[in-house]
Amino acid sequence: MTINAAAPSLAPANPIVTAPLLGTIARLSVPNILAMVATAAVAVAETVYVGLIGTPALAGMALVFPVVMLQQMMSAGAMGGGVSSAISRAIGAGDDERARSLAFHAVIIAFGLGLAITVLMLVCGRPLYAALGGRGEALDQALTYSGVVFAGALAIWLCNLTASIIRGAGNMTVPSGTLLAVAALQVIIGGSLGLGLGPLPRLGMAGIAFGQVVAYGAGALYMIRFLRSGACRVVLPFTGVRLNGEHFGDILKVGALACISSFQSVLTVLVLTALVARFGHEALAGYGIGSRLEFMLIPFTFAVGVALVPMVGMAIGAGRLQRARQAAWTGGMLAFAITAFIGAVGWLAPSAWASLFTSQPGVIAAASSYLVWAGPSYGFYGLGLCLYFAAQGAGKVLGPVLAGTARLVAVALGGWWMVATDQPLWALFALVAVSMTIYGLVTAYAIHVTRWGPARS
Repeated sequence: MTINAAAPSLAPANPIVTAPLLGTIARLSVPNILAMVATAAVAVAETVYVGLIGTPALAGMALVFPVVMLQQMMSAGAMGGGVSSAISRAIGAGDDERARSLAFHAVIIAFGLGLAITVLMLVCGRPLYAALGGRGEALDQALTYSGVVFAGALAIWLCNLTASIIRGAGNMTVPSGTLLAVAALQVIIGGSLGLGLGPLPRLGMAGIAFGQVVAYGAGALYMIRFLRSGACRVVLPFTGVRLNGEHFGDILKVGALACISSFQSVLTVLVLTALVARFGHEALAGYGIGSRLEFMLIPFTFAVGVALVPMVGMAIGAGRLQRARQAAWTGGMLAFAITAFIGAVGWLAPSAWASLFTSQPGVIAAASSYLVWAGPSYGFYGLGLCLYFAAQGAGKVLGPVLAGTARLVAVALGGWWMVATDQPLWALFALVAVSMTIYGLVTAYAIHVTRWGPARS
């Protein structure tokens, strides 16, 4: 396959580039919301299954969960965003040949990173979980789950990156529908094998992990078949494509840099958890309950943000920079409004939220304190997350990544000062609010000042 030196201009009929912004964002976002809600339901179901296996299994899952989430964030959000960004910019420029070549390179990246993570976790899993505090049976359960789920890392990477190829072409329905089916398969297979339902053997943690691998593997196969069928604007080639360093670079300049943001997010959570743990079990439990409200932010910000990647990318590819920026700010303000509303609910009725999970006064007090201080900043956090995806679409993620760095530095330095000066718990929760606000405002400023490319007629 050869790549055209001069791509034809985009036909004006492409609705992602020409249709009204708010309606297009809504049309592309709704399927993603459904997929994200299903993914959150899987996490709840798996927690129930693991709880039925026993307390050591729950402790083991807690050790593995941050690494599993980091892989999902890197494959679906960071590197997946790089794939969608590169493909959408190629389609926006009318260069379908380049888009097909980029899809081929994305699959190569999925194979490389999936296999690399398998080797890394099989070698480093035990020392990592031991360093996180894993001992005895809890460590054994963690290694059992980790061994299976990371042996199948390739399935997760292939599923998420092929979904990103399709999203980059402007199709949100097929990836979201596939991920809904993946979630259902994961719940059914993982529960059946983990708990030994019916005639199936009881495999415990290995069975629950196996459900995830099989479900994502099936999802990857379906989306590869879809990309090969000709039903998608981007047809995935298996032969006739030369490996091209510039095409790898177009994906990795966004995806690799965005992976740093994923690391920063996980590290920020770990630092905050360690700081709150100093105040005792009730404070830690209250922080956990309060921060659960933040999980409600993710489906909305992710759904709107993922919709912005092809909208911004195709507009950039077509040289319509004003529309690209209008799409970014429209989506960002929509995410701000939704997440600010969620934060306002938590701020107005913190005890009501906490009482859904516990009746212990100390835990309710800690959760309420967290929501009173952190809730008003949720809008800025949602704004920052959504604009981060818009920056992926433009291929310019350095500013949002530095905003994540600013948030992490604020938490680390502020936390160090609070420990040194023996500040109360409410001050730590106020620091969380400040760090979220910093993240949102710095990201918005970065979007405002970053040049996205030359416009053309």
